[in-house]
Amino acid sequence: MDNRMVKFFRKHHVFTLATCCDGAPWCSSVFYAFLEEDAVLVFTSDPATRHIVEALQNQRVAGAIALETEVIGLIRGVQFSGILMEPSTPEAKKRMHRAYLKRFPYAVLNNAPIWIIELCEVKFTDNTLGFGKKLLWGRE
Repeated sequence: MDNRMVKFFRKHHVFTLATCCDGAPWCSSVFYAFLEEDAVLVFTSDPATRHIVEALQNQRVAGAIALETEVIGLIRGVQFSGILMEPSTPEAKKRMHRAYLKRFPYAVLNNAPIWIIELCEVKFTDNTLGFGKKLLWGRE
């Protein structure tokens, strides 16, 4: 993944998660940690929330992170698609939980499970590189 994308993911801490179930779309705002080595977004959420209930029925999700600015030349943002799941092994779960708590120490008070979005596609729009400049990444 291009280092500019990695820096953008690391700089921000909230993404919009889009789910779709039975033809009805839904969006949620989610605090996240980014693990570059796995190309995953890590977050916690109660299993009873609408976005988790829907994502467990349709694991293909999408999302976006946007830098708010009125200056056209500074617009930057990420759109992505991925697969929502629980970490695959107890070791991965511990490692990802530690990464999340490092970013959000107060989350230790939250007993919600850890979820990940394994990124499949990322489109990074960065007008600082030129108007409408886009960088693309896809999981091999």
